[in-house]
Amino acid sequence: MNAKTDLYLKEMGLGPRWRLRTPVLAALEPEVSVNAEPQSDAATIAQAAPESRAAPADNRRIAIQGMDWSTLCSDIRTCNACPLSSTRTQAVPGVGAERADWLFVGEAPGADEDAQGEPFVGQAGKLLDAMLAAIGLKRGDNVYIANVLKCRPPGNRNPAAEEVMRCEPYLLRQVELIQPKLIVALGKFAAQTLLAQDAPIAKLRGSVHRYQGIPMVVTYHPAYLLRTLTDKAKAWQDLCLAVKTMREVEQAG
Repeated sequence: MNAKTDLYLKEMGLGPRWRLRTPVLAALEPEVSVNAEPQSDAATIAQAAPESRAAPADNRRIAIQGMDWSTLCSDIRTCNACPLSSTRTQAVPGVGAERADWLFVGEAPGADEDAQGEPFVGQAGKLLDAMLAAIGLKRGDNVYIANVLKCRPPGNRNPAAEEVMRCEPYLLRQVELIQPKLIVALGKFAAQTLLAQDAPIAKLRGSVHRYQGIPMVVTYHPAYLLRTLTDKAKAWQDLCLAVKTMREVEQAG
């Protein structure tokens, strides 16, 4: 690992002892006990998700499934399918390569994202960029970054079930267009929503899940890591698992 990677790990608060080496990846095992993120009402939304997925496709969902990138981003920016359209500054479709092996999915835009129209900016965005760099990735280069919701909930509250249901077709279409080899869910809410379950992040971490048939690894949200420095080492283990999984996918392909 070179000096630049050491700097990125330092930015993550991990120090030089956390190095990405093949023996580490090969020996990586899920943790038995970890600290979960603070509880929220994400479980309620996760429980509601299966019902929304099982509902008959309406005209809007069908229309979104047929959109190309340009039409999809335009539709997201002008969407008024839920009340968030009346409180947002602007919608945030996502950012990155339109065809990428890596897809990172967070919860929803925050104040900075709402103002700038790009996901993961500000301090959380800087930490995410450092996390990407630590495993040899770069925003926009074979990486796409999106959120479950495309509009900011007022006061950064947790998304409501109806909001997730209305926004989900956009994420599904993005996955179809991007065709990622691996998805990394950033934070408890994103993981619980994508997996349609309410298991704590302590149980979701350390395993490879699947979303729409695509391997998915769960880690902490960068904003949470800024508040809980002790869990940065666990996030590094998650990134190692993601790299190991990507290598296995590529070898299998």
